Amino acid sequence: MDAIRKQLDVLMGSNRNGDVSEVNRKYFDRDVCRLFLAGLCPHDLFQLTKMDMGPCPKLHSLELRKEYMDAKSKGLDNYDGDLEDVIDRLIVECDRKIERAIKRLAEEDAKAAVAISVSEVTQTEEVLELSKLIKQKLKEADQYDLEGKTDMKIHVLEEVEELRIKRADKQAILLLDAYNKDRASLPQPIQNHPHLAALPAAVHNPRIQEMINEKLKKAEYLGEQGMVDEAQKALEEAEALKKLPAARQEPVGDSSKYTAADVRITDQKLRVCDICGAFLSVYDSDRRLADHFGGKLHLGYIQIREKLADLQDEKNKKRKSYEDERRSRERSSRERESEPSRDRGRDYDRKSREHDRRHYDDRSYDRRKERSRSYDSRSRHRSRSRSIERSRNYDRHRRY
Repeated sequence: MDAIRKQLDVLMGSNRNGDVSEVNRKYFDRDVCRLFLAGLCPHDLFQLTKMDMGPCPKLHSLELRKEYMDAKSKGLDNYDGDLEDVIDRLIVECDRKIERAIKRLAEEDAKAAVAISVSEVTQTEEVLELSKLIKQKLKEADQYDLEGKTDMKIHVLEEVEELRIKRADKQAILLLDAYNKDRASLPQPIQNHPHLAALPAAVHNPRIQEMINEKLKKAEYLGEQGMVDEAQKALEEAEALKKLPAARQEPVGDSSKYTAADVRITDQKLRVCDICGAFLSVYDSDRRLADHFGGKLHLGYIQIREKLADLQDEKNKKRKSYEDERRSRERSSRERESEPSRDRGRDYDRKSREHDRRHYDDRSYDRRKERSRSYDSRSRHRSRSRSIERSRNYDRHRRY
């Protein structure tokens, strides 16, 4: 009920019934889910799976997401780091489960240590193209969601579901082909050979056989849900049941009863999905494998892994852009620092030329001044000479 209420709040708003006063919320309020604002809340991904976290305790609001997106575009807020931390922890936990599962299987089956990589054998060009198209459609659905175009969003999500089914079928066929090659090296059931007295050492009685089958089915289900430890425990219980002395009957000579199911019971060949950590058997049918690839757990882990890759790419681009800007600023700063030295050199040359020019002018002035003094001196000397001469002439005239 809480999950349904949350979904209605997201689609129609918390005041959808009109019986409560609308609260004037802001995207940065503490009771608003930052992960939802950043684009992905894990609480919405794993509903009805082993990883079900229950309804998110914080508010999911499309209106607040739009406010946040506007603020983010202006550089006011960015919650990508919060989302990256959360989904990184989920992926690290999943990877640890995968490592533990492979290690335990390797202890029982050496070939499990080199188990088939699900993500590698199922990634053809066609599958990658489908994944790319699904990603684009999901972005379109988010955009329609923000714009309030619910009908368009539903239509796009239906297309996404069809694409996912198509991708799951193709991945199942690819993985089944890989498992067929893997099965070629495994013991195969022997049929229609009456000359063999007894193939297995002993056959379980019907009651114990049924219990073993139940344990194995439980292990497969738990493995598909990502419950690695619980699935391994169920397998160990099945093995313990097979070893019970009271559970054995006399060997039978009809080899036609030694079917693939018996081989599956006595020799479980499990592989671990390297995306979600679920157990897969090399004896699974294509339909069962397709159900796995289209399951919520597997799709949820695909989505958070892709989201983490997108966040890291965006962060790396921002870091690279920041580094480029920083280097550009440093280069400009060095150029500015080198400018004064060139200016000082030009100033020195200019001052030197001015000094030379002033020195030349001073020397010219001195020469002119010297010539002027010499001229004045000669003029005074001539004046005194003429004055003396006139005085002498005057005196002679008086004597006469």
